[in-house]
Order: sequence, then structure tokens, then C-alpha cells
Amino acid sequence: MITRRMFLGAAAASAAVATVPIASRAQGKTIKIGVISPVTGALAEVGQDCRLGAQMAAEAINAAGGIRSQGGARLELLLADSQTKPDVARAEADRLLSSGAQMLTGAFHSAHVAGIAPLAQQRRVPYIIDISAADAITANVAKSVREGQQKQQFVYRIFPGSATFGRNAVRYMTEIFREAGVSPKRVVVMYTNDLFGKTATEGFLAAHKAAAPAFEIVDVIPYPETAVDLSTEVSRAKAAKPDVLAPFTRPATAILLLDELVKQRVDVMGVMSPGAPGLYETKQIEQLKERIEYVMDLTVWPNMRLPQTQKLAAEYVKRSGGRNFDASAAYTYEALLVMADVLERAGSTDPDALIAAIRKTSFAGGVTTATGPVIFNELGDNPNASTAAIQILGGKPRVVWPREAAEVKFVFPRPKV
Repeated sequence: MITRRMFLGAAAASAAVATVPIASRAQGKTIKIGVISPVTGALAEVGQDCRLGAQMAAEAINAAGGIRSQGGARLELLLADSQTKPDVARAEADRLLSSGAQMLTGAFHSAHVAGIAPLAQQRRVPYIIDISAADAITANVAKSVREGQQKQQFVYRIFPGSATFGRNAVRYMTEIFREAGVSPKRVVVMYTNDLFGKTATEGFLAAHKAAAPAFEIVDVIPYPETAVDLSTEVSRAKAAKPDVLAPFTRPATAILLLDELVKQRVDVMGVMSPGAPGLYETKQIEQLKERIEYVMDLTVWPNMRLPQTQKLAAEYVKRSGGRNFDASAAYTYEALLVMADVLERAGSTDPDALIAAIRKTSFAGGVTTATGPVIFNELGDNPNASTAAIQILGGKPRVVWPREAAEVKFVFPRPKV
């Protein structure tokens, strides 16, 4: 298996090999890993982060000796651009499989991941989902196996699902309000009306109902994923007189939303997303400046208290031209580490051997916020995947909750302008 010593050595080695293309170094046996990312289109910045995370992980693994149980086999990345389009994502996954990919990861967008999962099942290629919160993706595959429609599961996920996001969001909001000594009563939820937004909202609403916290959800407002104007939705939110606005948003619509909140002078104690991949991108922060300051996102994040994550983040900033090391890069990086661990323990690229190894995974060398090692349950999910509350402070995303993960103290309510 990939030990902590091997991981640390691999992380340190990544800087030394950063400028050397993977393919040019490949000697002898290689293991092909397919990586699908939206490197063009509306999610291009996210996709570029994911791709660089995968490349840095593969370089580090190869520099540390490759997959030793398979004669030092090197990882060879087969890269694909989904163009932020579901049909392209599936077509590119099919192309990578036809090109010999022996394992898959990536796609980011839940609708794209949902289209790739059946293909991986059909072709009997392990698909380690790095990023997707939609619980139905792995649950549907597990159900088909349980009911005998398929022999075994090839789709697994290291990312937390929408139920985990929802429970943690309600808990963190309650704890932050208590710690701040304030009692917000009215929360308005807004969400992008795609697979991610719908499932994430459902998870948050279910968690709110189960926990019965002191705050009430007074309105739930959907909007198109491709929205170009949110004036009507923000006006409706303002009319509900919220203390807290809780949006599930994509990067492009996050800019529209925050601009519109300023334009309509919506006065709230804070903007706290229950978990969105759209409120911490580097270019967003640079563009929005003070409009995104103090915004909170209760989301997945690198564990910045780990020395290896800090070193990795510093190297990432250099490699990326100044972009922050965030969840997009961290989860794809971690997915490659988990794959290497699986390959090491399997001692083979045979699909059945890989699945047997995946089921026995207990990988403690991750770089993300979690409650324990990466393991997989009967649904193919990682029950130890977790979230943290981050806040934009001084133009930087910083972990502010829970206490054991926090880098700095949160600011809530946000200061009056």
C-alpha cells in the first residue's frame, strides 16, 4: 500500500519533476488513468484546477518509484476536456476507455458524472469519482448490483454526498451562530436548478427538518444554471426579509448573485452557502473584491493544518500562476493517491483485482478535510469525507470552522458598510 512515508516523499518529489512531461519520462510498464475535466466552457477554471491536481499527483507518485508491486509501473494520464457539456463528457470518457484507460476519475459536474458512471459499469473499468455530491450516482449503481442486474460495482466516490453536506451545514450554521452570540431567524435558500443544485438543496432541507434548528427557512428560490440575470430572484429573496442568504451556486452565477445583492442593497447578517463549488475561485475573488468579502461557504476543502498539504499548496500556487489550492485540485489530487494505493495493493490491473482492492481501501494519506481515512461503504461512498466552513477574509479563503480545522476566527455578522 501507499504509506505515509511514501506519500511525503512523493509530495516532496513533485516540485523536482514539475516541468517534465509525464509521457516523456515513461519507461517500461505504464498504467493508464483517464482524467476528464471541464477545462473549457463555464467551469474552465475549476477544470484546470482539477487537471493540474491530477498531473501533480501523478508526477509525485512516479517520482517516488511508481507502483512498486507492479515493477515500478508509471502512471500515464489520458486527459480529456468535457467542455462543460454532458454529452461531450460521456463521449470523452468513451474515447479514453477505447484508448486503454484502466481506471477513471473526474468530470466534476454531477450531471456529467452521472452520464459516465453507467459507461464505466458497462466497460468494467473502476471509476473513482473525485468530485460529485449527488448521492443517487453511487446509490443507483449499488442498487443494480444488489438486485442482481450487474455482478459488481465499478463506481466509487471519495467526495461527501449531499446528505453529508446538508447535515454539516445545519450543524455548522447553528454552532457559528451560537459562538457569535447571535440568533438569525430567517434563512432564504437559492439554488442553481441543475442536478447538483437540486440534490444539494434537498439534502439541506432534509437536514434542517431533522435537526429543527432555531432558524426557519422562509423561501427556496431556484434559478437556471445558465442564468444571465438574477434581478427577479434577488428581488424575491429581499422581499422575504432574510437574516441569512444560503445560496447553492456555480462560479458564473455566484458573480451575478453577489453583484445583484449589492445593486439591490440586500441587507443580511451574512451570505452562508450550505456547500457550493462557486464561491471561492481565485479569479472570482479578484473580480468581486469587497463584494465577496466575509462570504462563507460550508464546503469541502483541503486540510491546511497538515504540513504536506501546506507544501503542496505552495507548489500549486507556483504551478498554476497564482491560483489558490482549493477543493477542486485537492480532491483530484487525492483521487490519484487513492488509485495508486489501490494499484499497489492489487498488484495487478485486472478489473476484478482492482475492485477487490478498492473494497478494502483504508487510505490515511489524504489532503482534504475528513473525519478519518478514505474507505468505501456498501454504496461505494466514503463515509469519512467531510466539509468545513471557509470564509473570504482579506481576499483569501480561510477555514473558520469547525474549531479543530480552523485557521482563523470567523467574522459574523459581517460588518456594516
